[in-house]
Amino acid sequence: MIKEREHQRNGLRYRIRVAILTDAKSLSDIRVQIDGETENLDREAGEDFLNEAEFANIIAQDQQAERNLFLVCEVNGKIIGFLRAKGNHLKRKSHQIEFGLAILKKYWGYAIGRHLLETLIDWADATGIHKISLQVIATNESAIALYKKYDFIVVGVLRDDKLLADGFRDTLVMGRIKQF
Repeated sequence: MIKEREHQRNGLRYRIRVAILTDAKSLSDIRVQIDGETENLDREAGEDFLNEAEFANIIAQDQQAERNLFLVCEVNGKIIGFLRAKGNHLKRKSHQIEFGLAILKKYWGYAIGRHLLETLIDWADATGIHKISLQVIATNESAIALYKKYDFIVVGVLRDDKLLADGFRDTLVMGRIKQF
């Protein structure tokens, strides 16, 4: 179980906690908004839409799966970002998880991504997860720098993986391997 954590940065107070079923509507709404604010993610606003019921199903599944983790970040009771890590039920892949995170643009620069990542890493280490991986667009220099601070390395490059308004971009596959 993840213990709720409170943080303060540049006058902003926020808390990080595990997602609960009543977060489903907010998560559906915020995901559409975040997707429309940046080209750093896979989707444009409204693409691959997940409604409240679909998010509730994901949260319920994650609560039952010992290798899944769904975190949210709240400011004054409003969800402003999230991180979801998903493990694998296959025995040969049970040592690893993959995650993604997203934060409303208005809240960039408050170390929210760092605190979500630290919470994930603490949980993964305590759970005995050997490998954490993610994909990040190669032009997202601030995210790449953050991951490198936490010992993530580039383990692969997906050439011309994303088509943005001004052309193709590579995606980096990054991983952190924990030595026990």
